[in-house]
Amino acid sequence: MRKFIINVNGKSYDVEVEEVGAVASAAPVQAAAPVAAPSAPAVAPAAAPAANVAGTKAESPMPGTILKVNVNVGDTVTEGQAIMVLEAMKMENEIPAPVSGKVVSVNVKQGDAVETGTVLAVIG
Repeated sequence: MRKFIINVNGKSYDVEVEEVGAVASAAPVQAAAPVAAPSAPAVAPAAAPAANVAGTKAESPMPGTILKVNVNVGDTVTEGQAIMVLEAMKMENEIPAPVSGKVVSVNVKQGDAVETGTVLAVIG
């Protein structure tokens, strides 16, 4: 079960989404990679450094553009705290911290285009 905070017309809604068939959902993402080949290499280097950092990864739930980064490396966050704002389909979506802890790395900056699953930050 994944939790999201969705803003609609200035009102925030807490939403829980159950991921069904994780294996089935992974296949379409891989199938989409050849279609979006130019953007795939740009995403891979950003995710690679995070693999070496111990902690819980905050990943992008959808493709979009980072509008705002609310945290820096070393900041302490609480679970559910908005660590970034992602614009997708002309909507601003707050990206919550998946766990409480200290921000170990921030892997994106304002204006970056991200894909689903891109590691945005790591919290240890």
